Amino acid sequence: MDNGASSYRRFRDDGDHSALVEIIKDYKDGLILYLTSIVGNIQTAEELAEDTFVLIGTKKPKDKGKSSFKTWLYTIGRNVAIDYLRKHSKHIEISIDDNNVNLISDEDVVESEYVKKEQKIIVHKALRKLSPEYQQVLWLIYFEELSNKEAAKVMKKSVRSIESLLYRARKSLKLQLEMEGFDYEKL
Repeated sequence: MDNGASSYRRFRDDGDHSALVEIIKDYKDGLILYLTSIVGNIQTAEELAEDTFVLIGTKKPKDKGKSSFKTWLYTIGRNVAIDYLRKHSKHIEISIDDNNVNLISDEDVVESEYVKKEQKIIVHKALRKLSPEYQQVLWLIYFEELSNKEAAKVMKKSVRSIESLLYRARKSLKLQLEMEGFDYEKL
């Protein structure tokens, strides 16, 4: 059984506020990162994630159980983000997370960590240059590990359309990485 769904039922039906806290702890980070792929700004995504949790905490919408709780929650978050973008139709600045290297006494480990973080930065920069739709589908499938069917529900598309979109998004990301001289084969 989906822990998020059972926690949400405890909150909605029994008024157990600790269940809502559990949901926020379990899903906050992933939701923020997903919303960042939509709005392009982590601070805005944090606010939209908060708005999403406030919405489920106050309105207590019904989870019809047709998909996983995570898919349902991300769909609500996506709708909140789309509403935000409609209200603020100008382009939003993209901020890049600070990536600090943890200092460890072993120089090889430090160097390896640094290279990995640099590679992540390059991949994230390349990802940011893709269309928002490509960013979303790649994020949902590879970072959130949703199935194509779940991603289709979140993005309100058919599974076939998600498969096609995913193919084009991967191809576009590969091209973008090649243009930046990134050797993705070594990942």
